[in-house]
Amino acid sequence: MKTIKNNQLFIPLFVLFAGIGMSSCTKLDETLYGTRSLATTTGGAATPGNLAGVYNQLNQLPGQGNWFALQEHTTDEILGPTRGTDWDDFGTWRKLHLHAWDGNHNQLNDTWNGLNGALFQATLLAETASGQTKAEAQFIRAYFAYLVCDIWGQVPYRAAKDGADVVPKVFSRTEAVTFILADLDAAIAALPRYTKATRGKATKEAAEFLKAKVILNKAVFTQSPATPAGPFTFAPADMNTVIALTNDIASNAELSISNYYWDNFKWDNGAKSSELIFTRANSDGINVVWATAMGFHYSQAPSGWNGFTTLSDFYNSFEDGDVRKGDAIPGYTEKVGSKAGFLVGQIQGPQGGSIGNPLVDLKDRSGNPLKFTPDVSLFFSNETKGIRTVKYPLDPASINGGGWGSSNEFVFFRFSDARLMKAEAILRGGADAETPLAIVNGIRSKRNASALSSVTLTNLLAERGRELYLEAWRRNDLIRFGKFNDPVGERPAKSDGYKVIFPIPTVAVSSNPNLKQNVGY
Repeated sequence: MKTIKNNQLFIPLFVLFAGIGMSSCTKLDETLYGTRSLATTTGGAATPGNLAGVYNQLNQLPGQGNWFALQEHTTDEILGPTRGTDWDDFGTWRKLHLHAWDGNHNQLNDTWNGLNGALFQATLLAETASGQTKAEAQFIRAYFAYLVCDIWGQVPYRAAKDGADVVPKVFSRTEAVTFILADLDAAIAALPRYTKATRGKATKEAAEFLKAKVILNKAVFTQSPATPAGPFTFAPADMNTVIALTNDIASNAELSISNYYWDNFKWDNGAKSSELIFTRANSDGINVVWATAMGFHYSQAPSGWNGFTTLSDFYNSFEDGDVRKGDAIPGYTEKVGSKAGFLVGQIQGPQGGSIGNPLVDLKDRSGNPLKFTPDVSLFFSNETKGIRTVKYPLDPASINGGGWGSSNEFVFFRFSDARLMKAEAILRGGADAETPLAIVNGIRSKRNASALSSVTLTNLLAERGRELYLEAWRRNDLIRFGKFNDPVGERPAKSDGYKVIFPIPTVAVSSNPNLKQNVGY
């Protein structure tokens, strides 16, 4: 069994974090998932840290659990089957897929702690710095506030000048949108234009991307808390704003749809991709081995954790030949034995698990042929059930050492998403000379997928799934398209509409009187 991997870095700010509505657990330093203490306190207001430390708050996001799990395990893209005694983990993954969580779910608690801790660290700098440093901190603060708003519909806020005894105010979802957009407008006005060399930093285009994402979801975020699942009304003026923002992003000559999809994710994506608007490089604890190992079998290279799978219906939404479904990568597949994309059927790998040895048909732990099957059970699966995913192909030169030296950059914002946001905005009432059909087929042609004859909201959602799978946008997309609560494989019943927003962790509600539990919980 493999559970969430943490960077255990001491956080001497328990009292401070408790004041912003977080867990009273004395092991908070072990649950922040790689965040670092940036501030000190002398009994009054906290002292800001540096900008590099604020960026390091992003380190908590890449990983198989917490934020990523909330955004993916709750959807039709991925699930965590129990395999005998492996991967049960007290039902943590199963509850996410079944929409059966409550305010005591461990990953909700940890994600709440991590994101709100990061939000406060960014606030300390956003409200005390000046110039470009202030603008970059405002962008990071806006990003974490967006994530909290998206997940919980409420955003705790504590000003940098406030003492540790000040109970934080809490923004409603509508108030949070105003707060986030103010930060982004200030950042857009002050940040430099994107260059490929600055893809790991806040830029005007990164802030425009995030603003477009907020505006595209504005109808969701300003919906009555009593009916959070909609139906939603998308204002044409908002959609025109999304179009203007994505057009400005597209005007940057350094951004374009990559000719090869996997250049966006493989070990040299920082150099090869033309789509990476905002990423996190493989440093300061960032590593994408989890993205491979969470589904790889023990016999593969590198040896995996034999956990998560995609769902067969999602896999079947791809046409054969679409490189996003699977493709042999020169310099990778002939050494590792795996394609990029999805793995099903007989699996190959280097003999003995060591790169450099000849490829052979692999076997499971009982000596039977290792064949991944499309069928999978959330409750009772053996070690071969389920289609596996390879989103970030690892550098073969690093695999004999476990893949930990692979230099894949984790992707937060990508140009193709900006293009698809524009297509959606047009379909929802915005106006532009370009058509959604031209936008979508322009992307599909680069993916070796056949041209569509028309684009509707229904097939645009499917296309977003195919293009952006396992990039932590699926939950957000399904909610906006009114499909999050629909039955999917291994969840046969429609879930309650209020599940589009997660519950505030029980311990947080009890520690901040300004927090009110979300409807339905």
